[in-house]
Amino acid sequence: MFELTDPAKLGFDPDRLARIEPFVKQAYIDSGRLPMTQLLVARDGTPAYYSKLGTMGRDREALRDDALFRIASMTKPVTSIAFMQLVERCKIALEDPVTKVFPEFANLKVYAGGGGSVPFMPGTPAPPMRFIDLITHMSGFTYGLQNRTNIDAVYRETNFDFARRHLDSDEFVTELAKLPLEFAPGDSWNYSVSTDVLGIAVERISGQRLGDYFAEHIFKPLGMTDSGFGIAPDEAERLVDAFRYVPGKSPEMFDAGLTSSLAKEGRFDSGGGGLVSTLADYQKFCTMLVNGGELGGNRIVGPKTLALMTSNHLPGGADLTALSKSMFSESQNAGVGFGLGFATVIEPAKTLMPGSKGEFYWGGAYSTAFFVDPVEKITCVFMTQVYPSSVYPIRRQLKTLVYSAVADSRA
Repeated sequence: MFELTDPAKLGFDPDRLARIEPFVKQAYIDSGRLPMTQLLVARDGTPAYYSKLGTMGRDREALRDDALFRIASMTKPVTSIAFMQLVERCKIALEDPVTKVFPEFANLKVYAGGGGSVPFMPGTPAPPMRFIDLITHMSGFTYGLQNRTNIDAVYRETNFDFARRHLDSDEFVTELAKLPLEFAPGDSWNYSVSTDVLGIAVERISGQRLGDYFAEHIFKPLGMTDSGFGIAPDEAERLVDAFRYVPGKSPEMFDAGLTSSLAKEGRFDSGGGGLVSTLADYQKFCTMLVNGGELGGNRIVGPKTLALMTSNHLPGGADLTALSKSMFSESQNAGVGFGLGFATVIEPAKTLMPGSKGEFYWGGAYSTAFFVDPVEKITCVFMTQVYPSSVYPIRRQLKTLVYSAVADSRA
């Protein structure tokens, strides 16, 4: 599927790269911990290593090169790029109050008590929320999957985390505006539905449904022909089965690719987690990122915009250990800051992993992941399909294996 270049010509030790597949096979595929894995490592946009293991799912054929995966929160960087395209056109600004687009949020309150069988207390009026608070997850919104507070519980009741079928974008905002914030915007960091709201902002500003905006302004220019919200009915055979972790047992299948509701039209394009994509497509997105916002002569965002997005925007230059209130996110905390849609490494030594200062990344709830190293010009995209992503250390292990294979460092 991929035309690979001799890894040695790209500054990798081929023998060390070759360690990856046997490790993944023994630790995850043969043990039944993961049903399938697909991995691509590239440098300067040129593929150096490709591995494909496992099957399409339960009682299905070997994993296809063109398999479709639910990439969940790996949708977030795409939504963030889309929003920043509008910022570049001066349609909106990061410092603008969100009420410029969302009048529904004019009377937000900060949580002061209540929930469950007790009504929420009135709370104190929230200071104005800005778009910078949304794109950095410092809005005060949350996720039901955090399973941490009474507000999280109401998010689960409303099913905000998985709104594709039962809400449209306006209904999503209307229901969300009724609930108190976890904290005043800008005070803390909490992984949340903020990027879903950001995606709705893209819709309202552009006048296009989010999937249509992505297709015109990101996917078509990049040649990402297999990415979108949901799948066409005739593509079901390419969609892998989705599994969930069961302690002490093999993962349990809960959404068969061949009969998935993703083949049916959804009411809501979730900018926080709704995309389906392929390894090849997401590699194109990452190559655009490592190129500074351009691929094949098509510029998606300017290099200065991307530099702004991958800088740490946490107050005082702090890392996530100082500001995160999340029980769960797609990021480690120590040595890691957060930019405009990406986690960014600010102190590699504190992460206790090899890497580069300025490396940025994210992942998805089904254990998919990617990273982009602008220093070494390395990209890595990993696909699998087990929920949640917090159960196995495979991201850390893959990153260690990839960096240990770098023979010619540019740092």
